[in-house]
Amino acid sequence: MKRLWVVGAALLAICMGTATRAQAPVGKPLKLNHRAMDRLGWKLSCQAWTFREMSAFETLDTIHNLGIRYVEFFPGQRFSREKPDAKLDHNMSPELMQELKDKLKAVKVRPMNYGVVGFGNDEASARKVFDFAKKLGIRTIVSEPAEATVPMLDRLAQEYKINVAIHDHPKPSHYWHPDTVLKVSQGCSKRIGACADTGHWYRSGLVPVECLQRLEGRIISMHFKDLNAAKQDVPWGTGECNARGMLEELKAQGVKPVISIEYEHGSGAPLLANVRKCVEWFNTQVGDLADD
Repeated sequence: MKRLWVVGAALLAICMGTATRAQAPVGKPLKLNHRAMDRLGWKLSCQAWTFREMSAFETLDTIHNLGIRYVEFFPGQRFSREKPDAKLDHNMSPELMQELKDKLKAVKVRPMNYGVVGFGNDEASARKVFDFAKKLGIRTIVSEPAEATVPMLDRLAQEYKINVAIHDHPKPSHYWHPDTVLKVSQGCSKRIGACADTGHWYRSGLVPVECLQRLEGRIISMHFKDLNAAKQDVPWGTGECNARGMLEELKAQGVKPVISIEYEHGSGAPLLANVRKCVEWFNTQVGDLADD
């Protein structure tokens, strides 16, 4: 009997662990101050990479329950629990594309960004990504393109009316310093700019507010992060990145980016709780900043 109890307890723990990973809500769904966000011209999004342990559909449910209206997809996430072998990316079939559109409509979440995605070195492969973005109504493709391809991407960005935001991974990646983004953007239209990953700047030994100042006029979107001294993700406003100062700098510049929550670490219920804290903090800050 004892043996049966142990086996049963183990099975229950496994089931509960699975439920914790997959559950969408964390407490009561939040009611966000979208009027204040609209006044500032900011859109609060979530980079789906944050919930990469879930499928894309589960991620959309989670975002919906957090009151977030926008999402940034990344290539390669599992499509849904029902179709775990299917992937969300620019190679999806028309049938999967329609199913995704129906899901987005059902949860009232709009895809704003797609990335970080590679373009390849030829126009045909780049057009495939742009065509995917156009079909979903995505405004910005986030990438770390080869410098030689940027003029071609600028031409396509203007043709499709879709931005290309250059992302920074930590040092020694090619775009770790904002000056490199400025260099390749020089002479390009305003559709070429930066996807400012504030946490990766901090991981590279840079000061995020100063990086935003250097990129003035080229900031398109953000992977907004706050990190502790150990360079681990923490709820916004509790770390070393001066999250409030970054928002003040965005307001001072008059920039109107998509601001995506992105966590590189964490899982399950603790991750969901931390993301909720980010949403709550941001909601308070925008109310304050919009009233100033």
